[in-house]
Amino acid sequence: MKHREKRILPKIEPGVRVGKLTVKEATGQRKRGYTIWNCHCDCGGSIALDTRALQRGTVRDCGCETKVRPGQKDLTGQRFGRLVCLEPTEGRSKSSGSVIWHCRCDCGNECLVPRDQLMKGYKKSCGCLGHPPIKEYVGKRFGMLTVIEYAGKRDGMHRWKCRCDCGRETIVGQTLLQSGKTKSCGCLQASSIKENLQLCDGTSVTILESLKQHKNVKNTSGYTGVYQNKKSGRWIAQIGFKGKMYYLGSYEKIEDAVRARKQGEEMHEEFLEWYYSSHPQDKPKE
Repeated sequence: MKHREKRILPKIEPGVRVGKLTVKEATGQRKRGYTIWNCHCDCGGSIALDTRALQRGTVRDCGCETKVRPGQKDLTGQRFGRLVCLEPTEGRSKSSGSVIWHCRCDCGNECLVPRDQLMKGYKKSCGCLGHPPIKEYVGKRFGMLTVIEYAGKRDGMHRWKCRCDCGRETIVGQTLLQSGKTKSCGCLQASSIKENLQLCDGTSVTILESLKQHKNVKNTSGYTGVYQNKKSGRWIAQIGFKGKMYYLGSYEKIEDAVRARKQGEEMHEEFLEWYYSSHPQDKPKE
């Protein structure tokens, strides 16, 4: 049986060259029992390496040419789908700890991808393979919005920067534009709501008018603003006005709670009377 000859490792001392590196001096520090040396590179850079790394020749420059560190898998030039790896970066994935690689896609875009996503086939393009495809929307109008420029892809949706007729700019998803769900920066909806509710002094005239009927089939008591406390069994009366909720008392009988609620609604009647005297054009026809 032949015995394998033991490899004799070179002695490391000042003046020894390894690739583009020249050993200058010991730092006085050690790594796993090996002396750490200051080394100068032919490019003018420098790097600190331990004796074992220098003897094995795993690092032969300061990083000016070789981007892959010892122990890292070199993916330089390898293809994963439409992506070709260019070089590793200093970054690492927060979730897996994998080295992040700088890649170029066949479409011309460049992107950063963690090594584990490349190796497992989770990432095969810069995102250009994703759906839906990017539309040519620059200059097109959607309601009150005019598309200015592409704003990138986020959460699986292409985004577009748009200018609204009101002067504001906003970012809108491509799907929302083409489906017609978004037609303004939000000013159109706010205006529509305000008009429909007839807001005045923080109070909706429309809602107050609808409450005149009192009945509310969604309320277990059958009356707006009256409900039963499940723990005590007592009936609670309350009323909202100008953005606040007013407590009108707790009663054993529902009739008393309804009566308290009706008395509280007098503030609504007084408000409506004042509003219609100031805005006669809004008063509903009898």
